[in-house]
Amino acid sequence: MLFTSVFKPVVRWLFLLVILGVAQWGGASPASVHERGKSVARSMVVLDEQELQWIASHPRVVVTALEYPLYQFKDETGQWTGLNSDLLKRISDMTGLQFVYEESFSVDQMLARLESGAADLSTLLSMNDERRTFLDFSHAFGGAGWVFVGLAGAPPVQSLEDLAKRVLVLPTRHALEALIRRDYPSIELRSVKTYAEARAWVESGEAYATIESEIGARLFPSGRLQIGAAVPDIWDADYLAVRKGQPQLLSILNKALEAFPAQELRDLRRKWFRGVTTPQAPGVRQQLDQWVFWGMFVVGLFGLLSLLWNRRLAVVVRQRVEAQRSLSDQLAFQHALMDAMPDPMFVRDLQGRLIMCNKSYEDALSTRFDRMQGRQLIEVDVMPRQTAELLHAEFLAQLSTRKTRFFERQLVFKDGVRDIYQWTVPFYTADGELRGLLGGWADIARRTRQT
Repeated sequence: MLFTSVFKPVVRWLFLLVILGVAQWGGASPASVHERGKSVARSMVVLDEQELQWIASHPRVVVTALEYPLYQFKDETGQWTGLNSDLLKRISDMTGLQFVYEESFSVDQMLARLESGAADLSTLLSMNDERRTFLDFSHAFGGAGWVFVGLAGAPPVQSLEDLAKRVLVLPTRHALEALIRRDYPSIELRSVKTYAEARAWVESGEAYATIESEIGARLFPSGRLQIGAAVPDIWDADYLAVRKGQPQLLSILNKALEAFPAQELRDLRRKWFRGVTTPQAPGVRQQLDQWVFWGMFVVGLFGLLSLLWNRRLAVVVRQRVEAQRSLSDQLAFQHALMDAMPDPMFVRDLQGRLIMCNKSYEDALSTRFDRMQGRQLIEVDVMPRQTAELLHAEFLAQLSTRKTRFFERQLVFKDGVRDIYQWTVPFYTADGELRGLLGGWADIARRTRQT
C-alpha cells in the first residue's frame, strides 16, 4: 500500500509530462512551418494585370546594396547573403521579381543612386522626411532601436540632451541627421563616410558619441567603446525603400510582405540574430514549463535520485560541447566575414607581426597567409623593400600614439604605383589593453571603375 500511494502521484506527473511533450511535438517544427509557409504565401500573393505587366516589362530590379553584416553582406564566394537577401529570395519565389545587386560603399552613395534612377530598391534605409521626397517605403517587416555608442569609462549617454555642446559624429545623410540639426542645434554634428569611421572618431576622442542601430552596435567588438542607452522615442524600422515613380513595384512588395508567414519571418530573424539581440524575459509558457520540471523533480526525488544525477552529468557534458561548438562557429563566422570583404584587410600585433588577413590581402600581395603568419612586413618579400620599411615604421609609430588613420596616398607595390585609401585602427581587449592594429586599403582606381 505504501509503495502504491507513493508511486501513483509519480505516474500521474509522468503522464502529464508526456502529454505536454506530445502536444509540443505535435506543433509544427521550424522546417515544416517553413515549407508550409512557402506554399501558403505563394497562393496568397495575387497580382493584378498591371502588376503582372510591370514584372514582364521590368525583368530586373536593381538593388543598391551596402555591406552591413547580418543584414546584407558578401560571403566568401562573393554572393550577397544575410537577413535581407534571404527575404528578397523569398519575395522573388512568391512574385517572380528578379533582384540584381549593385554594391555601394556608403549611405550617401546609396541615396545618390536611388535619386538618379541608377537603382530601384534598397533594403537598408530608414525612413525620414528627406528620403520620403524621392522614395516610397513598404510595410515595415521588423526593426531595432537606435543606441548611443560612446567611450568606455565615460558616463553613458542617456538622451540627445546629454550631447549639448558636445561632438556627435554620424555617417553622411544619416537617418537622424535632419532631426538632430533641427531639434538639437546645440549638438556639434560632424559627418564621416562610414560607421567604422564614426566609431574610430569616438575611440580616438575626436567625438563624444555616435548613434547606430542596436544590432550593428552589438555585432562589433567594443574595445574602448561602450553601448549606451537607446535613443528615446525613436525606432529604426526595417523597410524596403523604392524609388518614386514605381507604384506597381511598391504594391507587389507590399502584397508579398502581407502574405509572408509571420512564423517564417521570425525564424529568419532568429537564424541571423541569434546571440546578438538582447535576450527577453521568459514568457508565461516558459515559466510554466520550469514549474512543471521542478515539480517533477521534487515528486520523483527520492525514487529517481541516481537517474537525475546521471542525467545532470550528461547535461553538463553536453553544455560544454555546445559551448565549444558555439565558439568554433563564432570564429568561423569571423573568418568568413573578413574573407567576404572585397578590400584587403589585416591584423598585426604590437611588434607588427601578422596575426590574420583576408583573401583579398593575399591576392593583392600575391602570396599566402601561411607564408606571412607571425612575420613582420620587412621579413617577407611581398613588397618593395623601401615600401615595406616605410609601412612597418608607420605601424610601430601608430602603436605608440594609439591614433587612428584614414587617408589617401600613393604606394609602390611590386606591380607598380597605386593610389589607395588606407586605414589603420588600434584595437583593444575588453579590459582596454592595446593588442595591435586592424587595417587595410581600397584601390581608388578600382572603386572608381566600379562606380
